[in-house]
Amino acid sequence: MSSVKVTTLSNGLRVASDTMDSVETVSLGCWVGVGTRNERAEINGVAHLCEHMLFKGTDTRSAYAISEQIENVGGHLNAYTTREHTAYYAKVLAEDAPLALDIVADMLQHSAIDTEELERERAVVIQEIGQAIDTPDDIVFDYFQGTAYPDQGIGRPVLGSVATVSRLERPALVEYLRRHYGAPAIVVSAAGRIEHDHLVEMAEKAFRDLPRQAENCIVPARYVGGDYREERDIEQLNLVIGFNGISNQNPDYYAHSVLSTLLGGGMSSRLFQEVREKRGLVYSIYSFAGTYLDGGLFGVYAGSSPEQAKELVPLLCHEICRVVHDVTEDELARAKAQLKAGSLMALESTMARCEHLGQQLLVFGRAIPAAEVVRKINAVDLETVRRLAAQLRRERPTVVALGPLDHLESYDRIAARLE
Repeated sequence: MSSVKVTTLSNGLRVASDTMDSVETVSLGCWVGVGTRNERAEINGVAHLCEHMLFKGTDTRSAYAISEQIENVGGHLNAYTTREHTAYYAKVLAEDAPLALDIVADMLQHSAIDTEELERERAVVIQEIGQAIDTPDDIVFDYFQGTAYPDQGIGRPVLGSVATVSRLERPALVEYLRRHYGAPAIVVSAAGRIEHDHLVEMAEKAFRDLPRQAENCIVPARYVGGDYREERDIEQLNLVIGFNGISNQNPDYYAHSVLSTLLGGGMSSRLFQEVREKRGLVYSIYSFAGTYLDGGLFGVYAGSSPEQAKELVPLLCHEICRVVHDVTEDELARAKAQLKAGSLMALESTMARCEHLGQQLLVFGRAIPAAEVVRKINAVDLETVRRLAAQLRRERPTVVALGPLDHLESYDRIAARLE
């Protein structure tokens, strides 16, 4: 019998719980189905700035009171923004769940968005942007996203730019929250020692002031790909080579993850063994498979000394192409075992289960049982992985490089190697 229960309130708010009787804590929060891709170009960064500002006081709680009240009971409170979602969550002892839910609900519905606080927090976010720009193996992925999806919300940075964040004023934040933070766009998720009926009762009282409608219109993702390079006087060349991937609604969703895992998902993966262990060309190398509601990206990151680029790039391209033809049953079984173990191990954490549940309801519209996930991973076969690996390379690649570029091949040469 599943420990997961879901109830939809009259205002459209979904309330989900995953009861774990073996623990003494509860992780809970709100997952909102909007993020960076819901922003217009001129307000890029507003979703992330709103996330920050919701911690800066409500009509009845100051910023200090929010942090003090949760920490007085030994809990912690946090949030994050992605391109499609924004989340606010807390972890507390079971008896303090009502307090935690009340604080999160207060933040989402009654945030003051004080103008003085906004000026201070704007400065904090601009520093955060600067820190990201100064972190090559971080900012390179923003450049990759923007090159894959140019001039689109899904391709813009979550943090925004210094220019756009500097222009954001209180009315823009208030309007964004009013339009997007409606009950139908929000999932209240909890995992741990909590009864579902009690959670529903608390949510009905705590979220009475949410708007009953929410705008969630998105411009369809349009993969373009191409080349972006930025010369920097740093020690390492940071390189990302990627392709148009698939959406999280695609039947090959699990095969996408299996392919990424066997190519560059661990120390036994092809890329780690061939590029790092056998040749010592990199310190860091891995593949990734990111999915969205209507698209996705598949790629490889490598951090290498500049002079190694002449040998590194041909080898990377060779390994990406080779996976189409000679994936073995042993590799496939190992990748599937890694994915299954990771999925099941996450179920031991209240926070991971809470987040997983919230995200599943936003993305798939339902909670997916662990047994179903395992079954679908098990169903991935060699033919599907090879077909998907070939499919990914049919469109032009995205190549992004940051660092010393003297030894890096041209885009056309790299693209030709991947054909």
